[in-house]
Amino acid sequence: MRPSGRKLNEMRPISIEVGITKHAEGSCLIKCGDTHVLCTASLEERVPPFLKNTGLGWVTAEYGMLPRATHTRMRREAKNGQSGRTQEIQRLIGRALRAGVDRVALGERQISIDCDVIQADGGTRCAAITGGWVALRLAVNKLMKAGDIITDPMVDHVAAVSCGMYAGQPVLDLDYPEDSEAGVDGNFVLTGSGRLIEIQMSAEGATFSRSELTELLDLADTGMADLVAAQKAAVA
Repeated sequence: MRPSGRKLNEMRPISIEVGITKHAEGSCLIKCGDTHVLCTASLEERVPPFLKNTGLGWVTAEYGMLPRATHTRMRREAKNGQSGRTQEIQRLIGRALRAGVDRVALGERQISIDCDVIQADGGTRCAAITGGWVALRLAVNKLMKAGDIITDPMVDHVAAVSCGMYAGQPVLDLDYPEDSEAGVDGNFVLTGSGRLIEIQMSAEGATFSRSELTELLDLADTGMADLVAAQKAAVA
């Protein structure tokens, strides 16, 4: 039995509300159960120096957690410097979102995705990727509506979900009580068509077999269907 009472293959409730902030070219608040992340997309008509005059666009990301996103207050990283965890997560978000973008069609411009965790209950990086795609989609829609780009650079949906072994059973979409006790914990980043972008997976107290990995991949596919449906509804 899962602490939440969910079935092994059941996601937490998902909601994505768009248009959260006034000034960002794209924004949304994604809620995956009790994990809430604000995602904003900011457009700049320039690219990093290493891409200048290449004709390629760029998508990058920053990630952070508000001081009381967790059970106890954390000090602001802006004051104390980013942790290795934060740097690793924001690089993951950037890599994931770029995998769903035709950077030639985007042209020499940069879209920065800011993911701020308001409340954390496990799976914050997955929620940030899923919501980050929605914010990115909305920013690109504005570019297309203005006629700044002609070909849609968004080639596919991108979303992410956690899966792991909890109490010896494969489970989908771990919340904090499960994540903190999981024998195996993994984050699966996929496209809407089911292509793999990245898997972050490790034994947290128990090794896992190849067949168990396959079970977790199957669970990730199940979760992706729900996440992509929520993304489509949000940007419709």
